[in-house]
Amino acid sequence: MTIDQTFYIGYISKTRGLKGEVQLFFEFEDYMDLDFDVLFLEVNKKLVPYFVDTLKMHNNSTAYATFEDIDHIDKAQPLIKKKMYLPLDQKPERDPDDFRYTDLVGYIAIEEEEGELGEITQVQEMPQQFIATVDMDGTEVMFPLNENFIVGIDPEEQVVVLRLPEGLIDMYFEQ
Repeated sequence: MTIDQTFYIGYISKTRGLKGEVQLFFEFEDYMDLDFDVLFLEVNKKLVPYFVDTLKMHNNSTAYATFEDIDHIDKAQPLIKKKMYLPLDQKPERDPDDFRYTDLVGYIAIEEEEGELGEITQVQEMPQQFIATVDMDGTEVMFPLNENFIVGIDPEEQVVVLRLPEGLIDMYFEQ
């Protein structure tokens, strides 16, 4: 199995206890819909299969898992920070009408007054809202994404038009 035959779901964040249990951290939004018989971990730029023995899912993008043949903390320790992948055929299908703010990564952000801000490189979910990041001439500019600031989204052109609070962009460039 190669990386182009898989999709990234997260990484192993830490060990738990002495019996080889590890904490999984998911960066894949629909992690609750995934099947976890086998996880592929990236070890030395190769994918190595690990067979899941037990799995306890949590609502905070984490789970606790044990793997076959990993029965002690010393065997689990080398797995820390390893990226986790699943085969592409296990990726859940999303309804085409199920649009999410994270889908805006790669879109060009245009502010009505400021003009083109640049390509959205990242969308993070914060406790109260989603935050988009744009690289404007080497400066990382962040702004909230919500229905009050989004004027329109054009999926064909991959453009999002915004009306941001006055002075928000300027504050990134004040000396």
